[in-house]
Amino acid sequence: MTALNTQVEVRKITGRIGAQVLGVDPAKELDAATVAFVTEALHEHKALVFRDVNLDDAGQQRFAGHFGGLTKAHPTVPSVDGEPAILPVDSEQGRANQWHTDVTFVLNPPKASTLRSLVVPPYGGETLIANSAAAYRDLPEPLRAFADTLRAEHTNDYDYAKAPETLDDAERERREVFVSQKFRTVHPVVRVHPVTGERGLYIGGFAQRIIGLSKGESRDILRLLQSYVTRPENVVRVSWEPNQLVLFDNRITQHYAVDNYDDLPRRLNRVTVAGDVPVGIDGVPSESLEGDASHYSPVA
Repeated sequence: MTALNTQVEVRKITGRIGAQVLGVDPAKELDAATVAFVTEALHEHKALVFRDVNLDDAGQQRFAGHFGGLTKAHPTVPSVDGEPAILPVDSEQGRANQWHTDVTFVLNPPKASTLRSLVVPPYGGETLIANSAAAYRDLPEPLRAFADTLRAEHTNDYDYAKAPETLDDAERERREVFVSQKFRTVHPVVRVHPVTGERGLYIGGFAQRIIGLSKGESRDILRLLQSYVTRPENVVRVSWEPNQLVLFDNRITQHYAVDNYDDLPRRLNRVTVAGDVPVGIDGVPSESLEGDASHYSPVA
């Protein structure tokens, strides 16, 4: 890709995913050429890191809004007070560290996610982001052909963090909020990116069952496919710093918050950009089975 000028640069962090953007200030109003440049970089590198940014809540929303309309914070979890589009990602409210793509249990999950650092532990607390298109390309041809035919049910109603009998009162209350409205949606296991045409494995933690297979068979298939997503070659490890912003393409990545910072506080704010309904290689779109998420993100 071509830089806008000599002051703008995109530096790859790994060979398959991740880049740092220099010379673009997310706190400023971006012109159309800069938005197009960042969008092209996002499609190529899947996850972009901006360091030493001077953003508040309004600035983060303004930056995310350059890439489309914003969703509400979450279909069930409360937002930051007075900011309906901002979700607090706070270690004091739980540490559900699991590989996932944001909000895939609804019909049209977010197009992109932004995370902004507010409180950073002195060590640990990284976010891992995986390239699911590279994972798809890594599949042996017979397995790739098999994955092309599959569809999976995604839901928020499962033991996503801990077994129910291990939850304390606060954790049990948070889980009740998370599943206060139940969602079930069938997505293609292989999603076609609506802009680049890349194929990516569209699974992650909310994918609980392969349509037409038993729970046991589904677990085995999903575990096998997921192992390609999380190969080290396909993952970038983002170490959080103060005043840092990360933008990632939620249509073709998964991410994981590493719980390796003891009992220290860690706080990020998340703002997500509304997305379209996923489509498989056969052109068939996703299908909602339970739960209306139009209050969270209207379907275009």
